[in-house]
Amino acid sequence: MPTLNETHDPALQSWLETANLPDTDFPIQNLPFGVFRVAGTEEHFRGGVAIGDSIVDLHALSETGLLSGPAHEAAQAGALPELNALMALGPRAWSALRLALSRLLRRGAPEASAVRACLVTQVDAEYRLPCRIHDFTDFYTSIHHATAVGSLFRPDNPLLPNYKWVPIGYHGRASSIGVSGQAFHRPVGQTKAPDSDTPALTPCRRLDYELEMGVFIGPGNPLGTPVPIGDAEDHVFGICLLNDWSARDIQAWESQPLGPFLAKSFASTVSPWVVTLEALAPWRRPFRRPAVDPQPLPYLSSPANSAEGAFDIRLEVLLQTEAMRSRGEAPVSLSRSNFRDSYWTVAQLVTHHSVNGCNLQPGDLMGSGTQSGPEPEAGGSILELTRGGKQPISLPNGETRTFLEDGDTVILRGHCEGGDAVPIGFGEVRGTVLPAHSPV
Repeated sequence: MPTLNETHDPALQSWLETANLPDTDFPIQNLPFGVFRVAGTEEHFRGGVAIGDSIVDLHALSETGLLSGPAHEAAQAGALPELNALMALGPRAWSALRLALSRLLRRGAPEASAVRACLVTQVDAEYRLPCRIHDFTDFYTSIHHATAVGSLFRPDNPLLPNYKWVPIGYHGRASSIGVSGQAFHRPVGQTKAPDSDTPALTPCRRLDYELEMGVFIGPGNPLGTPVPIGDAEDHVFGICLLNDWSARDIQAWESQPLGPFLAKSFASTVSPWVVTLEALAPWRRPFRRPAVDPQPLPYLSSPANSAEGAFDIRLEVLLQTEAMRSRGEAPVSLSRSNFRDSYWTVAQLVTHHSVNGCNLQPGDLMGSGTQSGPEPEAGGSILELTRGGKQPISLPNGETRTFLEDGDTVILRGHCEGGDAVPIGFGEVRGTVLPAHSPV
């Protein structure tokens, strides 16, 4: 597990003054990775690192001669149009590049002018997915979400018997994952009304968002070789925000008996920036289960995971309707929760995913599942907040929502703050619902 080092020093400040502002997501203590180019150009996409309101162009930096050894190797890998090669290098290379960047970006660094020439302002950039995502696995790690949703359909038995023993997950669709700013058409699929004998092909009527964290895999493991929990985080490149959209009515009809299919494969949206586990070191927290609950089986348990396997990441969902946008009204907050409340840790997800011999690959994405808090108002989906559509949400402008409507933009944000450490953030992930295509 990454430990605190000089890159986390709260006293560090950057010569780039926007990185020192109290409301920035990207102080010098963060340094997340993404892939970008200058908007409106035919430039090649390349890797970059967020700092303040700017991006360090890793391609430009790698050609300055300011880096050497593992840091230079990592920067060259990160300069490519996809970060898979950098992800494959592992924690020592990532840490070497992070340390080199931290020293180059610090106030008083003699190389400041040379590094400044490698900066691109974020407002001038456009983004693509951080890497080629080979496979996408979505988990179900929030017991609060599982209980709230289960109670809608099984009031007397909301949690199934396996939930507290095994990290529940399923394999999703990678080709329809997009980066923040993604706009997608309302999905069409089979649904069946309770008063009808036959299903019909219709646009989704119960469209929902899901507030999740995305976990990007770094080095993989050979087929047939499980990843022990003590090594699991060495296989994690970093964490991002993820909106795994859901068509609830399509899912209700098609999920018997195998689970969601068209209800989940139409779109998922990730934030442009991937925050490394090293940057998250000050925000690690103990992993605890209630004493009355089953404790994880031995392969899912370790002293380190118990001591600091959880992450204190504050999450928020905001909504901006088309009417709000046309009048210049700001998005409104729908809910807040915390990744710390997850019932399973990142390390446990990696270990369980590979325990059968499954070979993970650099760039694989794992979703945490909807992150809800213990209170009803902390639901990570509109399904929970409206009790399955029975209790509409009233918005400040007089509109109401039971599920998402065309033109709605959903925004997810994440922050780490509190204590002596400098706060860091994840940026945001935005996605907008377009009208459905005509059914075939």
